[in-house]
Amino acid sequence: MFNRTSGIHHITAFARHPQENVDFYAGVLGLRLIKKTVNFDAPHVYHLYFGDEAGSPGTILTFFPWSEARQGRVGGGQVGITTFVIPPGSIGFWEQRLASRSVVTNRSIRFGETYVQFTDSEGLRMELVEREEGPTSTWEVDGITADYAIKGFGGAVLFSTKHADTIDVLERVLGLVKVGEDAGYVRFQATAELGNLIDVPLEDMHHGSGGAGTVHHIAWRTRDDDEQLEWRESVARSGYAPTEVKDRQYFKAIYFRESGGILFEIATDPPGFARDEEPEELGHKLMLPEWYEPNRAEIEAILPPLKNNAK
Repeated sequence: MFNRTSGIHHITAFARHPQENVDFYAGVLGLRLIKKTVNFDAPHVYHLYFGDEAGSPGTILTFFPWSEARQGRVGGGQVGITTFVIPPGSIGFWEQRLASRSVVTNRSIRFGETYVQFTDSEGLRMELVEREEGPTSTWEVDGITADYAIKGFGGAVLFSTKHADTIDVLERVLGLVKVGEDAGYVRFQATAELGNLIDVPLEDMHHGSGGAGTVHHIAWRTRDDDEQLEWRESVARSGYAPTEVKDRQYFKAIYFRESGGILFEIATDPPGFARDEEPEELGHKLMLPEWYEPNRAEIEAILPPLKNNAK
């Protein structure tokens, strides 16, 4: 049976400064810090999750912020630009808000849509686009009301070292549908209202290098554990080498690197971020998986203190 992903589940990036990371994504962009945990493979590094009020799939941007991280270079084999959706009529609000925080913006047009593009302090490339689709965010903070709040992902621009191969994976493996070409890009669409439009430049990009200011991986949605196992078999049949299923506490994950160099993940929608915290308490405490709980004191002593003023 041929599966189709409904769209982006989450995107994970590298950063260097944990407090600056929270100040920008929670304080400036108004996303909710929904989970404060650690990199399960390197527990001396935070893993911070931002999203809508519930951390819904299609809204989740996550970071590994580590003070000793090297500076990355955006390029082929990465998500080049992360796209956020904002409500119609809110683009001016965001240009003014970003300017007031000394964030430089510029406008770009693609597929008839106007994008406000900018970077964070570490060089991660992002853009905002107005669209009707997608539920209104209910998380309001610091003057960012529902009329302006980021809804979640609009999609992403994938920078590939072999764009024809990446396009093949999007269509043949993930089931996205080509919907057009414009200004040197090809666009693909998934079925969800958020995280559903993927643009690929019609050129091979020079390799980027991982580090602060770059994306580590992009995760695609799957409904449940059983469907994820079907995905794993399908990915393997397509000639790729998926990992074993990994339990990330708030979802389960498999990973594979497509031929254009981008690390793809397929993540389950359940169980979600309220499995170990009450919905109103999300992001308040450092949450550790049970196998790290015996080392909590040691881990907390290594991690730098972190304060979220955007509550």
